Amino acid sequence: MLRRLFFLFPSEKQAKLAVDELRQHGVRLRHIHAIANGVELDSLPEASYRQRNDTTFKLERFLWSANLLVFAAAFLGMVLALSNDMMLLSLILLVVAILNFTAGQYFVVRVPNVHLTEFTDALSHGEILLMVDVPVFRVAEIEHFVQTAHPEAVVGGVGWTMDAFGV
Repeated sequence: MLRRLFFLFPSEKQAKLAVDELRQHGVRLRHIHAIANGVELDSLPEASYRQRNDTTFKLERFLWSANLLVFAAAFLGMVLALSNDMMLLSLILLVVAILNFTAGQYFVVRVPNVHLTEFTDALSHGEILLMVDVPVFRVAEIEHFVQTAHPEAVVGGVGWTMDAFGV
């Protein structure tokens, strides 16, 4: 899983310069995506349909709902198994509920949560959103680099993405 860094730039020229410098800094072009409303992105790597429609947000919502459903089903099954003196089944369902709860807690506490909906106003004012996908260990380095080299850029936070699914 990669981390997606969000940067807002006031113009295409400044965003293009940042893209060129990020590439020199070792970020592949396929890991840089630009989104803008009403602005042609001729010189920038445009975001895919899935990236523009914030598929990670939809996936996150689905996984969270599935997590809650599995937890509730395991808990209910455990209560029913206990009431029918089925100790082994209730123990197995308790383990499933605990593992499910732990996985949900890990995701909520440790995985950053920034989505495109947070940039709607800036995009409507003609700003350009640059999304840069990097491994976890490069987040601080790339954020520092962009902040230092481009004081005009606004750091918008960190989210998550999966390179394998192109989201």
